[in-house]
Amino acid sequence: MPVDARSDGTGAEGGVKMGSESNQGEVVAVVENAKEAVLSYIRALEAGDYAAARRYLADNVRVKGPSGEAFRSPDEFLKMMEQQRGKYDIKKVFVDGGDVCLLYDFITPKVTAFSCSWYRVRGGKIRSIQTVFDPRAFAAA
Repeated sequence: MPVDARSDGTGAEGGVKMGSESNQGEVVAVVENAKEAVLSYIRALEAGDYAAARRYLADNVRVKGPSGEAFRSPDEFLKMMEQQRGKYDIKKVFVDGGDVCLLYDFITPKVTAFSCSWYRVRGGKIRSIQTVFDPRAFAAA
């Protein structure tokens, strides 16, 4: 599905260009809902509202880090995020249906790491997160 070039990555009218006009509104809604779910989740993390952030995560969310590490539960993952106390300086958002990709600086009190996260959103819930960054920055801190 081609996406028009826009700074928010969602296409000319906030959605994906489709050949069929009949389902374009439906596809736009999916794109906007996925993007809004991810950005709302990040806003909740930054505000320190982990209960609100938890509401955007599916109970069986799969979270995978750069070294292949995975978390057993969304609560375990959020506990780690709370310890990091990170902020997101988002550089770019790409959306393809229910998939959202962010390029950002993850800024903690000790380290800033350029990162890329791929979120898969279904039914308004984040089902998986895969993040790539250079973990050496955190090992040295």
